[in-house]
Amino acid sequence: MGGASTRCRPRRPGQTAGLRCTFRRVLVGREPERQLLGALVEGAREGSAGTLVVRGEPGVGKSALLDELVAGAADATVLRTQGLEVEAPLAFAALHRLLRPLARLRDGLAAPQARALRVAFGEEEGASVEPFLVGVATLSLLTTAAEENVVLCVVDDAHWLDAATAGVLLFCAHRLGADRVALVFAARDGAWGTFDPQGLRELVVTGLEPDASRALLESRLGSAAGTDVLARIVAETRGNPLALLELPTELTRDQLSGREPLPSQLHLTTRVEQVFLDRSRRLPPPVARALLVAAADDSSEPDVVRRAVLALGLGEADLQAAVDSGLLVETTTSLSLRHPLVRSAVYQAASAVERRTVHRALATALSGHGDPDREAWHRAAAADGPDPEVVAALELAGARAQRRGGHVSALAAYERAAALCDDPVRRTELTFAAGRSAWACGHAGQAQTLLTRVRESTDDPLVLADVARLRGHIEVNLGSAPEAHRIFVEAAQAVYPFDPARALDIAVAAAVMRTFGADSGTPLPVTDALVAPVAGDPPRTLCLRHMLVAMTQVAEGDWSAATAALDRALELGDRVDDRDVLWNLGNAALQLGDDDAQQRFYGYALSRAREAGAVTAVVYCLQRLCFGQYLAGDLVAVRNSAEEAISLGHSIGQPAMTAPPVAWLALLAALQGRDDHDDHLARLEELVAAHPLGILADPVHDLTRWARAWHAAGSGDNVGALHHLARFRLPVLARMSAPERIEAAVRAGDLAAARGWTEELAGFATATNRPWALATVAFARALTADQATADALFRESLAHHAVAGRPLDAGRAHLAYGEWLRRAQRRVDARQHLREAADAFQDLRAEALSARAHQELRASGETARKRDPSTLLQLTPTELQIAQLVSSGMSNKDVAAQCWISPRTVAFHLRNVFAKAGITSRGELARLDLA
Repeated sequence: MGGASTRCRPRRPGQTAGLRCTFRRVLVGREPERQLLGALVEGAREGSAGTLVVRGEPGVGKSALLDELVAGAADATVLRTQGLEVEAPLAFAALHRLLRPLARLRDGLAAPQARALRVAFGEEEGASVEPFLVGVATLSLLTTAAEENVVLCVVDDAHWLDAATAGVLLFCAHRLGADRVALVFAARDGAWGTFDPQGLRELVVTGLEPDASRALLESRLGSAAGTDVLARIVAETRGNPLALLELPTELTRDQLSGREPLPSQLHLTTRVEQVFLDRSRRLPPPVARALLVAAADDSSEPDVVRRAVLALGLGEADLQAAVDSGLLVETTTSLSLRHPLVRSAVYQAASAVERRTVHRALATALSGHGDPDREAWHRAAAADGPDPEVVAALELAGARAQRRGGHVSALAAYERAAALCDDPVRRTELTFAAGRSAWACGHAGQAQTLLTRVRESTDDPLVLADVARLRGHIEVNLGSAPEAHRIFVEAAQAVYPFDPARALDIAVAAAVMRTFGADSGTPLPVTDALVAPVAGDPPRTLCLRHMLVAMTQVAEGDWSAATAALDRALELGDRVDDRDVLWNLGNAALQLGDDDAQQRFYGYALSRAREAGAVTAVVYCLQRLCFGQYLAGDLVAVRNSAEEAISLGHSIGQPAMTAPPVAWLALLAALQGRDDHDDHLARLEELVAAHPLGILADPVHDLTRWARAWHAAGSGDNVGALHHLARFRLPVLARMSAPERIEAAVRAGDLAAARGWTEELAGFATATNRPWALATVAFARALTADQATADALFRESLAHHAVAGRPLDAGRAHLAYGEWLRRAQRRVDARQHLREAADAFQDLRAEALSARAHQELRASGETARKRDPSTLLQLTPTELQIAQLVSSGMSNKDVAAQCWISPRTVAFHLRNVFAKAGITSRGELARLDLA
């Protein structure tokens, strides 16, 4: 209903004037909305994808706008689906309908993507798929179709989409770029469900203006209504088109003419729903029952509804009478209620017995027709008590949903199965399965409630260990990291006698907590037994044993033993393909300062995550890669990783995951003296205030302190810089920032702090023999040394820096040495080091340090040569990332696969790069200095 003019059929005998009409949809009063939707499609035709969320109250005309949009896009490839409230437990049901017309293109997708869609749609059994690999596959399918023709995707009642479909379509909405795709959602105000359109453009549809409302009413009623009556109806309905069209049908001629008063209330949703309900109650009982079958059906497939109607002993004539009533609409491909309010009115008014009866009939209609999930849910809706067969069917439905990545659907299936199960052991198993699914789909509170039920209902040590592991992970991400450590330790200790392998996995998780400063103080007596090798240990197990030693010794401060254990774990790590193990090896290498290893293993984990379409894991890997990229002076890569992590975090509706990358951007902005430093910090404050960060809290806060310290130091406030740097909580970040911390302390006059931090690092440097640590210790000692020893210490620092691979720290050492030499009246010697520092800081765009180096150069008697900023290539983060990948030899298709965008979008950004750089070929691009 958008407001539509009407064309009425001649009245049937006994019909009230103006009541039974058919409509020619000519929208009244919706010109601005029509123009906006039309512009969206035109933009897509020109190669600029667009997404719009049309929202408003029930009956305001959202569907009518979508209908007209589709009618006006006859030359486009139109894909359409609808959210159905009764379909919520069926993962990817709405997506399957949407993509069905593109089935012929699926074979052209990359094999993992094609398989992901087959698994998601129940066409193939086998190993589970990551939910967002289905999203990547959907994106590829849409953009492939758009190469042939502009694609218009229309999604009605998005607030009722099954969670899996909602996640996929939101992912696509955020990733579409220079593609001929328009994506339009319609959703009810205040009822988003699992559909969260945050960040997408919205069109808010409100009631019609009074003149348009009156025109719509007059087209509906003709001269049957008086002027005052029309004005009252317009005012009471607030211009809601559905109310304007439906409420008058229940008024008498005398009420319409004004001879009798109107009802005291003409409220919208409840009143319109009551109109539909009254109309259905006037139907003969067999026809009303046929209508109830359609209301309970979640397939809209005519054959299913017909078989169910026949199973109830009804006939085709009853179904046709329901269609003739105007409450049921039949097309060549569907049989469904006229409006969602009709469905809710009819279904809610039915008794529990009536509902169970029609659900049983629908289950019978579906049996043997290749849709076991719908059948299982209808059998569950028909059950009035425990039923082992229904429990088994729901368990299988949950397992299928889990394999497809439909964790919300799996949760619903397992939880309903548990409710219908009277076997205590089976009920516990099903409840735990529901708890796992709840956590997998982000429902942490529900997961904790379900896990508590499991703990209260079993004493099985293996089940309790798995429950504890999941509880620990929830605490890690959303609660108290020390509490997570306690849970992990107690679980590992308890399960060791029954399953040492399980205990080892859990113990490693506990040890990792300690390296992040999350130590509950709870001891793990079985540590010695867990780290002892056993004959026949596979590489993964041996790797975990050495990693447990390494992480435990890190927490104890025995750097030598930790390094030796890490080296053994790293050797084995190259033979392990477990993403979690690779991730933990990267973390262990970061803790122990092995820059190459931590980049390598985080890179391995990132590659595995990309291949699997595991978007959450990709975001975490990108966050962690920033550490090594920063240390290596590859600040462009830091920015790229952070921007991609932020983009993906928003794409999957996980804003909390964007906090660390935003912190990295704040740090870069402060280091480089950019104006967006404050903007990043403001975004960060909002994120921290709105979302629990769990174990990410300390890294985020320390990175924020580091950014503030850079900003303070850049403005000459050494005391302020020291204030922030002295408050670091994570030892690994304290070591990373040691050159800044110690120099800030010296420049602020706090030599005691400088010497204390230096000696702390000296123990680490001696035990690990890391060149960067040895260089930093020598540099720090030189800052506080007397005239006789400082020179040798600076030289020692630079000798270590020559092989350390940390250019920012090396530049700082050159700068400090040059300053020292100039003060010692060795101006010629100073210039060499000051030039090295100036060049390094210019390459890194470290504005404050660069200015300091150039000032020192001028003081030494040399005119500083600053690089002309106009010669630098100004690219957006996305353009830069694509340019770097293409210059490495990757094709547009390969770049698109890695970045989860379309080849057309890659080509669009590449054209921008060529234009900005004034080049015309990939060969020229490869010769550009993209750093």
